[in-house]
Amino acid sequence: MQATPHDIAHLTTLGHEWVAAWNARDLDRVLALYAEDCEMTSEVIVRLGVDPNGTVRGKSNLRAYWSKALASLPDLHFDLIEIFTSPDSVIVFYSNQRGAQICEYLRLDAAGKIVQGSANHLAH
Repeated sequence: MQATPHDIAHLTTLGHEWVAAWNARDLDRVLALYAEDCEMTSEVIVRLGVDPNGTVRGKSNLRAYWSKALASLPDLHFDLIEIFTSPDSVIVFYSNQRGAQICEYLRLDAAGKIVQGSANHLAH
């Protein structure tokens, strides 16, 4: 039986690839996982002055945001803690280079591309 984009195996592989692409600092590899009409929400978007509401829409705007973020984080590194799946999404639970734990919610479209992402940081 062939794997579909929403099989647990595919979702788990996508979560591992997402972490590996970030750790390689390979923005093209990261963006290859996303749909053209994707959107991303994060407090970092606000903190970097990209959008006051914390949401970036479209792959080209996502590239601009992440290029800015990568330039400001030369030691960026993620350590995978766990991957959670649902029928149409994956949550990548990881710690970053600063030791902060983050849950990245990634919802997929029918083709298996990330259409919506949300970085969820621990409430302080």
